[in-house]
Amino acid sequence: MSDIIWPAGYVPGFTDNYCSNEVIVTGLTTEDIWPFLNIPSRWPDYYKNSADVRFYDGKGPEFENGDRFFFSTFGFPVEAQVVEHIAPVNGQPARIAWHGWSGTEGHSDRLDVHHAWLIEDLSGGRVRILTQETQNGEPAKELARAVPNPMINGHQEWLDGLVAAARAAKA
Repeated sequence: MSDIIWPAGYVPGFTDNYCSNEVIVTGLTTEDIWPFLNIPSRWPDYYKNSADVRFYDGKGPEFENGDRFFFSTFGFPVEAQVVEHIAPVNGQPARIAWHGWSGTEGHSDRLDVHHAWLIEDLSGGRVRILTQETQNGEPAKELARAVPNPMINGHQEWLDGLVAAARAAKA
């Protein structure tokens, strides 16, 4: 199975917070999942922790590499830029990753994240959806200490909603 590609400064184990969530399900393909992740205006329909999605510079509604966008999540207003975008191609995983930030650079409220998604078809009619996020900054340290872990739980809700939305679209 494939791995997330990490940029310098965001490698798990060397950041202030890290979370990883994964599902493997039958009856769906990468092509089924892709539009629900690649069109961020769809996120609030199946993931309650996402709101206020908008693109900058007249871009959208689908992601492209380099796109700047905004959304709210976990109580943070997040500015973001797509830094990896590989649409589904037979035999290789689809990938989306963005650098997101909230707060003022150089201040204690600053949060910087690398959020990556990998979707790949597996044998036996299965699809794997992996989402991992690393974070740096004081808010990340606070999130890492929280019990239960809001990032693990929130991203699991995102995965579960993503699968449910794709299944409903196929029905």
